[in-house]
Amino acid sequence: MSIEIANESGVNVDEAALASLARHVLDEMRVHPLAELSLLLVDEPAMTELHVRWMGEEGPTDVLAFPMDELRPPQPGGAHADHGDTDTSDIPGLLGDVVICPQIAATAARRAKHAVADEIDLLATHGILHLLGYDHADAKEHAAMFGLQDRLLASWRAERGGDGSAAARTANGSPPEDRGAPRVPRSPGAPGSPGAPGAPG
Repeated sequence: MSIEIANESGVNVDEAALASLARHVLDEMRVHPLAELSLLLVDEPAMTELHVRWMGEEGPTDVLAFPMDELRPPQPGGAHADHGDTDTSDIPGLLGDVVICPQIAATAARRAKHAVADEIDLLATHGILHLLGYDHADAKEHAAMFGLQDRLLASWRAERGGDGSAAARTANGSPPEDRGAPRVPRSPGAPGSPGAPGAPG
């Protein structure tokens, strides 16, 4: 599994831990071991530019997800759960990009009174689930996505001997400010595309 992390935010982030979390989420979701994922950390001006361009909304947000291929693992309750019995877990592919703004995550972490790292873990998990077809536009989708998100974070922390603090607060918390995360195909200038400003690798 290839997980590329590019930190262009100017904030120190534990990239090894973030890669470990992403790998755990993809393993638990039975994503093909040859799948590729990009995690990009950007500052507020860069996130604002992406938010305005892809969502048409002013100001920065905390996380955006840019899906690439039609790779969809089995996911009861997910947006793609009714696409027949085709098992796509054997299909490798480029999942897409998750873009996180640590500065916005820090503000949310202060409000929630937990560590910034916990907030970034939450946002990374949330963004990956968006790449896999999950959403929270209605109550049923919200329950499925956030329930799964809680379980993934708790199981990862249990593996690491942690207390699951980031997972515990999402049960009663509001969703990250991704406002649905744009589900747009990549085009020149999108994160991860050749020549895109701030794009990883």
